[in-house]
Amino acid sequence: MKFVFASYIRTNEYKYPPEWLNRIKAYTGILEALAANNEIISIEQIDYEGEYFKNGVRYIFRRFNQAELRVPIKLNRFIKQLKPDIIFIQSLHFPLQVILLRLAVGRKPRIFIQNHGEKPFSGIKKYLLRWADKYIDACLFASKAMGMDWVTKDNLTSPEKIYEVMELSSVFYPVERELAIAKTGVSAQPAFLWVGRLNKNKDPLTVVKAFIEFVKLSPAARLYMIYHTEELLDDIKALLEKNNITDEITLVGKVPNEEMLYWYNSADFIISGSHYEGSGTAVCEAMSCGCVPVITDIFSFRMITDDGNIGLLYEAGNEATLLTALIKTQQMNMQEQRNKAIAYFKSTLSFEAIANKIEAIAASL
Repeated sequence: MKFVFASYIRTNEYKYPPEWLNRIKAYTGILEALAANNEIISIEQIDYEGEYFKNGVRYIFRRFNQAELRVPIKLNRFIKQLKPDIIFIQSLHFPLQVILLRLAVGRKPRIFIQNHGEKPFSGIKKYLLRWADKYIDACLFASKAMGMDWVTKDNLTSPEKIYEVMELSSVFYPVERELAIAKTGVSAQPAFLWVGRLNKNKDPLTVVKAFIEFVKLSPAARLYMIYHTEELLDDIKALLEKNNITDEITLVGKVPNEEMLYWYNSADFIISGSHYEGSGTAVCEAMSCGCVPVITDIFSFRMITDDGNIGLLYEAGNEATLLTALIKTQQMNMQEQRNKAIAYFKSTLSFEAIANKIEAIAASL
């Protein structure tokens, strides 16, 4: 089959294909896995025009201005010229563009839409999406329950079009722990790792509060926090100072992406306080390296943990239930849990697993 991937977003700050493809490598691995059995074309929009081939995927770079993307006559015609069997559109944010796409390409190509964390809409966009839903063949969500929430809230009309497919995967992998520790200096056992923005949705304050109580029961435990935004950093520092916390919680800050390989392989657990996630990039990456998740009981995290079969789920925003989960980690068979995390990643969350799901959906239609 011929797949054409596209979006209605332009990213002007990138000028060179290798730089851009490295930036989106958590997504392009899916295309490369699909290319093993299919013809894959991806239309990319940066400050560059031309073609670039990588690992079996044909990347076509085009410049469309914002007006041309709001009413994407040129882009949709170009998609039609490629004669795809499957058109794969990124994000549910563009119902009008999808309606125009169907009018441009006709009835034969199948149109798939991938959710990228957006929540159900209200107002005119909600009704445009219900209209566009008539022309969509499959809506892909990291969790089927997330997709059903869009149906319940009258954004989408057909449960039969909802499919559970992860939006991205991990480029990381297990390495010897001694090698990783030599890079990070993380020698504590157990070692817990936080990766994410320090904002209210990620809820680092609940995590820090619970961990402060946990180290009273498990003095050897350590939490390392990696973050690239600092919205609640002052509040966290105030908490640490008030409770006389020094070595128990380390505020690492920003870490280059390529170095995350060593941090994930240095930790025993990945911890999250998120109230909402479109998928869960950091958790997926951590599990690919054998980290055991201690994360919130939300739609996407239920899927990413096999409904809690891997690691532990707790109620978002609830310090007491997180503390209970942290205490339970002390009774875990760590090698068994690590093996389960890696096995589930390979079977469900890896690039190959995602590509297999997409192929199966396409074949079924």
